[in-house]
Amino acid sequence: MADLVSLGELLVDFTPRGVSENGNPLFERNPGGGPANLACAAAKLGADTAFLGKVGDDVFGRALRGILRDNGVDVSGLRLSPEHPTTLAFVHLAEDGDRSFSFYRHGGADTMLTPEELDKQAIETARVFFFSSVLMAEGPSRETSFAAAKLAKGAGATVVFDPNLRLNLWADPEDAKSCILQGIRYADILKVSEEEMTFLTGETEPEAGARRLAEEFGLKIVLLTLGAKGCLAYAAGQQMGEALLLRVGGFPADTIDTTGAGDSFTGGFISRLLKRGGNAGVYACDPEAFREDVRFANAVGSLTTTKKGGIPALPTLREVEEYLKTLVNVE
Repeated sequence: MADLVSLGELLVDFTPRGVSENGNPLFERNPGGGPANLACAAAKLGADTAFLGKVGDDVFGRALRGILRDNGVDVSGLRLSPEHPTTLAFVHLAEDGDRSFSFYRHGGADTMLTPEELDKQAIETARVFFFSSVLMAEGPSRETSFAAAKLAKGAGATVVFDPNLRLNLWADPEDAKSCILQGIRYADILKVSEEEMTFLTGETEPEAGARRLAEEFGLKIVLLTLGAKGCLAYAAGQQMGEALLLRVGGFPADTIDTTGAGDSFTGGFISRLLKRGGNAGVYACDPEAFREDVRFANAVGSLTTTKKGGIPALPTLREVEEYLKTLVNVE
């Protein structure tokens, strides 16, 4: 069975690709979905990875299943629905490469995943289990998300949670906040953006926000991504007062599309964690290993921004290692 099991949405990202001869916008069909991006990122970096989710039994869903398989991800736990379509998202890119999304998702197959459809054996045997809040926005997949997290936690897996906040998917922001806070309670590792930190805690200073989340929820690790500014990482110590808190600045990159950068950052960190045994407490007494692995994750995320699309932009292990050689003097 896979060392990393990722649960969540797998969908089509239609990414801007110039204009037609008539002056109309052109869109390229790309695979997307945060947990799917993460699974592929970790697999390309050498991790043994599986994806759990649901797509439509349509041309989009079957193509997505093939792409994950081609990227080295076990898709035996991916369900195909004859009743519900694959979710679609249109990506809108700003001049700086930052992106926003328009979703066509109501009644989409990913929202219809039920607890009975989960590959429970895959979850129970995983060393690391990942999930996010997107499946919680509507449908039976909310119950499924919590059922899977509870199963993974009970089986002794390291649980990683990413809020991946998309408020346009939620009918009520307070419902989103409530579900996300409930999800964090299962987590050993939390990956959160600066915007999400403020939404959840009201804090505007990254260090204060990371510490508050870690202490309130008993988290072993908080990974707070700061976009082009890099990231802040927190690792709890073995005893009170021994926590590690470090900043890694943004790495130089010719950014053209930030789609999937946060997912690949987390996938990169998990791939390194698995090489160290998969236990989130491994860094408590090893600050150099923690810094090394956060830098690795930062490099993965930075490289992902240099190409368009989510999964197609993910770097290989060799590409990351070569890139890191150029960053010896970059903190």
